[in-house]
Amino acid sequence: MMEPRLGPEAAALHPGWPALLLWVSGLSYSVSSPASPSPTLVPRVRTSYNFGRTFLGLDKCNACIGTSICKKFFKEEIRFDNWLASRLGLIPDDLPSYPVNYSDDFKTWRPVEISRLVSKHQNEISDRRICASAAAPKTCSIERVLRKTGRFQKWLQAKRLTPDLVQGLPSPLLRCPSQRLLDRVVRRYAEVADAGSIFMDHFTDRDKLRLLYTLAVNAHPILLQIFPGAEGWPLPRYLGSCGRFLVSTSTSPLQEFYGAPADQAADLAYQLLGVLESLRSNDLNYFFYFTHVDVDMFGIFNNGHLFIRDASALGVIDRQEGSQAASRAEKNKDIFSCLVSGCHTELPSCATIPEKQSLVLVCGQVLPPLLQAKFPSPLQEEIDAELARCGEGTRPDPEVLQAASRLKDILRPLRTCDPRFAYRYPDCKYNDKF
Repeated sequence: MMEPRLGPEAAALHPGWPALLLWVSGLSYSVSSPASPSPTLVPRVRTSYNFGRTFLGLDKCNACIGTSICKKFFKEEIRFDNWLASRLGLIPDDLPSYPVNYSDDFKTWRPVEISRLVSKHQNEISDRRICASAAAPKTCSIERVLRKTGRFQKWLQAKRLTPDLVQGLPSPLLRCPSQRLLDRVVRRYAEVADAGSIFMDHFTDRDKLRLLYTLAVNAHPILLQIFPGAEGWPLPRYLGSCGRFLVSTSTSPLQEFYGAPADQAADLAYQLLGVLESLRSNDLNYFFYFTHVDVDMFGIFNNGHLFIRDASALGVIDRQEGSQAASRAEKNKDIFSCLVSGCHTELPSCATIPEKQSLVLVCGQVLPPLLQAKFPSPLQEEIDAELARCGEGTRPDPEVLQAASRLKDILRPLRTCDPRFAYRYPDCKYNDKF
């Protein structure tokens, strides 16, 4: 990969500055329409900061700002590569995520993904609701309003994150949380120094507000931190957050593979069924379930490994400790309950979540386009029949689980062993386990 260099004028104006501060790849969008500049030219360095402050949301309240990526960004340790333009234009509002290349040493580059925690439209609604809750004008200090809420005042006094502090938040993660789960959230929260304790003594007021805001808006980055891929969980690596954006390792959406060859489709379907199995049964005795699914929630790394790309719809039930049922009392609802959803939205009781729920959703909505018309008869008919049984919500749990198991057994020998599946190659040449 060619490394852009600082233009002579910029170098003269800013001696000693690094050659590249912020580059965004994969997009040709720009506010200007002149011809592309020479590859040796780069945008004005100061514009990078203006771009970052506007786009990443750093002009918003500190409740929304993470630390790990922000600090690196402003210490010039983060560099995004590969977008040459005479000016830096803002990313179109309709893009929920986009790929970039990431480096913190200028030598090693790796693909990562920047995702919006919520859409720009939802952000605007959220901001208006916050201001309206305080009878404030159309614009207000979001942080100041949130700090005055009764919920946050309780957080300020708390030494430990307990179930009563998260009652009424809309995230499926917190629908019926156990103390063990909440301790894990605090202990593994990466946006504070000296993480590792179940107590919040090392949290500043702003740290507490940041965690509360993230839990209320989108728990996806929290799930990436408390159930990391490095420990075998089917989630991408969390790299940090800044403004209302999340940076994680990059995956390609599953939808891009709907036209894949039969052996690759069989491999991906087999992996996805395995992921759902691990969510139902794992060493930590947590039961994960999807409240809803769509194809964009799943992605594939460049080594062929399938992961959960968007965990915002994942609920968690603690089978070891038991979960405290969420109270439906209106007293638990406040502005944090209404930031991205209706204030009166109710999720079903955790006691009513069946074992089959995620399988029914995935077999009914995600797998059919991946597996349809890919295999010779009568194999295709056999796959279609088990897929239909697996996706039929009226069947009892054991029947759905059995159909999913039979489908895995059918798909397993259809997977080939070659370098396209680097996550299990060349091990698959020597061990049937792969």
